[in-house]
Amino acid sequence: MLAIIAAAVFGFALLLDLLDSDLGAPDLFNWNTLVLIGLFALALYFAGVGRGPGTGGGRWYRGRRPGRG
Repeated sequence: MLAIIAAAVFGFALLLDLLDSDLGAPDLFNWNTLVLIGLFALALYFAGVGRGPGTGGGRWYRGRRPGRG
């Protein structure tokens, strides 16, 4: 989830950079701030804070085990 948030923040930063806009708040929505927010979200994701791939909690099937006839 945090990786998706980081991708969205990076995409938003790229869009603001391409449109050369600061949304009327140059100190709040500048390129450096958005990149730092995205890197912070990625760091949390790599640290294992968010729900990453493979952390589904064990059994992914219900009932009988597949392939057991």
